[in-house]
Amino acid sequence: MSVFPTAAHLASWTGVCPGSNESAGRVKSTRIMPGNKYLKGALGIAAMSASRGKNTYLSVKYKRIALRRGRVKAIVAIAHVILTATWHMLANGEVYTDPGADFYLKREPEQTKTRAIRQLKTLGYDVSLTPAAA
Repeated sequence: MSVFPTAAHLASWTGVCPGSNESAGRVKSTRIMPGNKYLKGALGIAAMSASRGKNTYLSVKYKRIALRRGRVKAIVAIAHVILTATWHMLANGEVYTDPGADFYLKREPEQTKTRAIRQLKTLGYDVSLTPAAA
């Protein structure tokens, strides 16, 4: 992996790096960059497979991005995540550990709690919380 000093260099060479087409504060839509078509194709297939997984970090990340940006852009984003994780595994000798499907819930617990309370109040429930005994 000494050819690529960072994961961003590898993503750029592959053609799955996020674009930066912005002018006057407006982000413009663009296609993905040309790159190694064989690696990009394999990453696309791996990303589609990972997005269909059950209770994994990559499937939750795919769903979050697909809601906002669309399915195709979400696949490219998951391919970028897979490639970045692969670079770190090969460069540092690390083993991939999946953060889990509840990664985003654990990252912002206060926000998760207030969102759940707000949703229950919208449904017409009166909510009062008591901390659980440890």
